[in-house]
Amino acid sequence: MKYDVIIIGAGIVGLATAHAILEARPGLHLAVVEKEPGPGRHQTGHNSGVLHSGIYYRPGSRKALTCRRGYTLMLRFLEQEGIDFDICGKLIVATDNAEVAGLGLLRDRGQANGLDGLRLLSAGESREIEPHVAACAALWVPQAGIVDYGRVAATLQNRVEQRGGIFLFNTRILSLVNGGVRTDTGEVVECTRLVNCAGLYSDRLAPAGKNLDHRIVPFRGEFYQLKSDRQNLVKGLVYPVPDPRFPFLGVHLTRRIDGSVEAGPNAVLALSREGYRWAQVNPRDLAETLAWPGFHRLVRRYWRTGYDEMRRSLSKRRFTQALQRLVPELDSADLVPGGAGVRAQALDRAGNLLDDFLIEKDGNAVHVYNAPSPGATASLAIGEFIADRIYS
Repeated sequence: MKYDVIIIGAGIVGLATAHAILEARPGLHLAVVEKEPGPGRHQTGHNSGVLHSGIYYRPGSRKALTCRRGYTLMLRFLEQEGIDFDICGKLIVATDNAEVAGLGLLRDRGQANGLDGLRLLSAGESREIEPHVAACAALWVPQAGIVDYGRVAATLQNRVEQRGGIFLFNTRILSLVNGGVRTDTGEVVECTRLVNCAGLYSDRLAPAGKNLDHRIVPFRGEFYQLKSDRQNLVKGLVYPVPDPRFPFLGVHLTRRIDGSVEAGPNAVLALSREGYRWAQVNPRDLAETLAWPGFHRLVRRYWRTGYDEMRRSLSKRRFTQALQRLVPELDSADLVPGGAGVRAQALDRAGNLLDDFLIEKDGNAVHVYNAPSPGATASLAIGEFIADRIYS
């Protein structure tokens, strides 16, 4: 069978891309190919459910532009589909004087990205918003919100199917071939155009012979949840001032759309591209990570940070201590194990974690090589971008 377009991956970016292509070009013969039995089974279904405002990203970057556009499109989509969401706002907390300057830089960046209503707060003012937070100063971001991206993914699947799109679940793509893709059964599925939204496996599905300057290195983020009788300690979203050296936002507290409160994530190397637990080890995945020269350079530069993250992963007490910098009243007994997610993070040869989305066109194919957070918030805008590029 031959398709006009094949999209590899039914995560939220792949789904949004299918939706945008069919909206722009009704009647196309389009298939979304996914190795799992349903949509959104990895990054989409294992994140914090945050609607990101766009405050963190370098003005003019693809992350900044698509996050702001995607935020607007996502709110419209949620309202159209009747999907619950809450624009609860985010408090970014400086816990010592050394972090206060970072709040000002974030405010300036957010204003450059078009955010309104940002406010630098004193310790007392921050407690009016989050009474249990310890802050010497804070930044209030009113646009941030929460949603269930799993429900968004299921709704996007329905929209794609209503427009004639086909889903080929339980179908693993092993490689790209001339004019199509080869599945793990040896079948070649032909297509005129292709979009690689394979997330954790996007680098493996690069065109044959292409020497990529990056590799996907999987980082696991582990979560705890607050016990139900302690959920009152957090009203909305409470974040630390992020370390500008890394694209991670630090351990934070997130009220979910179902009313629960999630704590985390940390960021430790996953020993498998789907390594949601320490016990999940994939020799091929681990060997690829260890063989990548950029990984050795990253470790040499930031081994102490990595060591601290690993200790936090293995010690509930250390994890709790990180949270107590934000909410001192929390205790280890207040936390119960939550889920975990694996971030598909691109790492270049020089040992730099890519801090922007990386989307490249190669002939009749578009490859999404790096689209971690805020990929879910930005997904509908990323889909628009790809739908335009795939036919340009």
